[in-house]
Amino acid sequence: MSEVQEQTDRALKLWVVLSRAHAAVAAHSQADIARHGLTPAEFGILEALHHRGPMLLGEVQKKILVTSGGVTYLVDRLAAKGLVERQRCDRDRRAYYAALTPRGQELIREIFPAHAQAIRRALAGLDEQEKEQATALLRRLGRHAADADAGGGE
Repeated sequence: MSEVQEQTDRALKLWVVLSRAHAAVAAHSQADIARHGLTPAEFGILEALHHRGPMLLGEVQKKILVTSGGVTYLVDRLAAKGLVERQRCDRDRRAYYAALTPRGQELIREIFPAHAQAIRRALAGLDEQEKEQATALLRRLGRHAADADAGGGE
């Protein structure tokens, strides 16, 4: 087997293992979130606003990795549920902030600890040092993949 083929096989194996690990951990997260009538993306917005405070919609979009139309739709859904409100930006009248309502603050404070515990349980197969190593490696992988040519070039 050629070196290039061996590298390809290792890359594909890593991709499969990474995908399966993500799916298994995400299942824990999604099951917990669904109990509260939220999608993972909706929860992501509530969590971001909980930790960072009011955010411009563009910042929310980058944080949870959805399109601009997607974040608008999600914020509208959360607003309809009484969990988020839009606030006009004083510096740029075209821009809006998303902010938690008191009801949204109450909900995220209530459900976040159980969510964090579900994630801790899902990741308990790694010790603390392994978690730090995995975080560093996956961060490096993510940065490289983001910078790489997704169109197939080298």
